[in-house]
Amino acid sequence: MTVKLHWFLPTYGDSRHIVGGGHGTPAGAAHSDRDASIDYLASIVRAAETFGFTGALIPTGAWCEDAFVTAALLARETTSLAFLVAFRPGLVSPTLSAQMAATFARHAPGRILLNVVVGGEAHEQRAFGDHLDKDARYERCDEFLDVVRRLWAGETVTKDGTHITVEEASLATLPNPVPPLYFGGSSAAAGPVAARHADVYLTWGEPPEAVREKVEWIRKEAADEGRTVRFGIRLHTISRDTTDEAWAQADRLIGALDEDTVAAAQAGLSRSQSEGQRRMRALHEANRADGSWSNARSLEVAPNLWAGVGLVRGGAGTALVGSHTDVADRIAEYAEVGIDEFIFSGYPHLEELFWFGEGVVPILRERGLFDAGRLDAAPASIPFVGSAR
Repeated sequence: MTVKLHWFLPTYGDSRHIVGGGHGTPAGAAHSDRDASIDYLASIVRAAETFGFTGALIPTGAWCEDAFVTAALLARETTSLAFLVAFRPGLVSPTLSAQMAATFARHAPGRILLNVVVGGEAHEQRAFGDHLDKDARYERCDEFLDVVRRLWAGETVTKDGTHITVEEASLATLPNPVPPLYFGGSSAAAGPVAARHADVYLTWGEPPEAVREKVEWIRKEAADEGRTVRFGIRLHTISRDTTDEAWAQADRLIGALDEDTVAAAQAGLSRSQSEGQRRMRALHEANRADGSWSNARSLEVAPNLWAGVGLVRGGAGTALVGSHTDVADRIAEYAEVGIDEFIFSGYPHLEELFWFGEGVVPILRERGLFDAGRLDAAPASIPFVGSAR
């Protein structure tokens, strides 16, 4: 089997240090020292396209820029890269969401992917005017996606649901192809919704055995609905010419943090209702309790899987750390447990993309795990990236 690769766009800013932000982070709390201008983001997506990546994930939330607007601006900066646009059902109507995606698909066919984010932080949802509790948000999402799917299929939809009501809704232009839906959620309420609607189920980077359990859970739920689902994982990466160099970089990232910064970030993240966020925090809970978090290697929760990012960042809190071969080995391991797509990022996002693209991608190609992009393209390079693996 071959895997698909995506990169992440830091629409809240970038840095050579770990940038706070992500799910559960209040607006204004994501401090960065590199502006996420369209020009900067364009340099990232152009590089991702050169390396053969399928898409670029654009986040949603109070802590970042609007994903749909950003994607529309960046679509003209590339020719084939798709944009995995995160959006929240219920903050706009399902008819408008379906129309927006169809419009994007008309002007950039096959280049719109949709990441459904139900929302795990009640305080952030209330800031957007949404006062439903978590289980009700999943119920609404189920109704919302039912309407969207039917509209994309060309139906005229009337629905009087518990949360969603539309009358004689239809689209003037249908998307071709229909945008695939990416969906994440670790709570019991997430499973049935993912099984009915997701094309790709997403998980944050837990150890492989925990990921295997999620894959088996959703695969069974989908089978009960008569469907099959692909699987994706969201991770950061620190890939270097040698294992020691990679862990030295992890130490540098940790060295820029202090107890007050970590405590403040964790106090905010502790409010999250997200089961996935709870699982991310649990990976480094013992290290925070005994102070051992300041040693990067102490946060290695599985071979080459590092929980240090989650000390200050909400959402995806783990990174693959090691030599290019180490990282390729771990990608192969996740592929073995059922992962089809990988969404990576690193600090800074542009430089880490080059480390990964020049170091890991060739190994994945050699192993037959990755076959996208032009093989005859001249390799992009930056002065400090070596050729060793």
